[in-house]
Amino acid sequence: MKLNYFKKIIFATLVLNFLSFGIFAQPKKQVQSKPSDPTAGNTKVKITTDLGVIVVKLYDASPKHRDNFVKLVKQGFYDSLLFHRVIEGFMIQGGDPLSKNAQPGEMLGMGGHEMERIPAEFNRNLIHKKGALAAARDGNPEKASSACQFYIVQGNLIDDNMLNSMGQQKGYSYTAEQKNIYKTKGGTPFLDMEYTVFGEVISGLEVIDKIAAVKKGGSDRPENDIRMKMEVLNIK
Repeated sequence: MKLNYFKKIIFATLVLNFLSFGIFAQPKKQVQSKPSDPTAGNTKVKITTDLGVIVVKLYDASPKHRDNFVKLVKQGFYDSLLFHRVIEGFMIQGGDPLSKNAQPGEMLGMGGHEMERIPAEFNRNLIHKKGALAAARDGNPEKASSACQFYIVQGNLIDDNMLNSMGQQKGYSYTAEQKNIYKTKGGTPFLDMEYTVFGEVISGLEVIDKIAAVKKGGSDRPENDIRMKMEVLNIK
């Protein structure tokens, strides 16, 4: 009796141990997280111009550019500066501190070079679609950005042949989604991975068109000054 009893206890213990081992030894299912959105960002800046209001969202994927832009906006750096270079079908550019008190017809675009450049933050997922906010730069080999000058893309519609050709030149292929954006909304893909994109227009695309269409003088400067004022709406 006692021997059979102990055999049953030992057998039951072995079964429990086996079941417990089976439960804890099973490999955990891999939970695949959704890929992060490269265009994510909660920081928004309101750009009030003489021709209307533009609201841009700054990307978290370009933190150095985002933080620098916010710092300058909060300092009032951009207030009363001009959109000093405007090319229809291409982009509108501003942020030159020398433009604040510039005389009519004065050539602009050299201001801010004494400020420390921002290291490039290239990202293949951030493209020069219409409404893209990007940093201007000079010809430095590192392709580092101007500390203050920026541009907003207007661009043109781009077909598949042109996109394929540009992709080959750059050594990569555009995704189907990116191609669709360029074909339906337009942009300037030849600037991709050459200049840092750090935000996009979420309201006021029509204002870009208005500014781009104004009459220009020398160096693509609008004949009638178009000034800006900026305000940070909220920060993450």
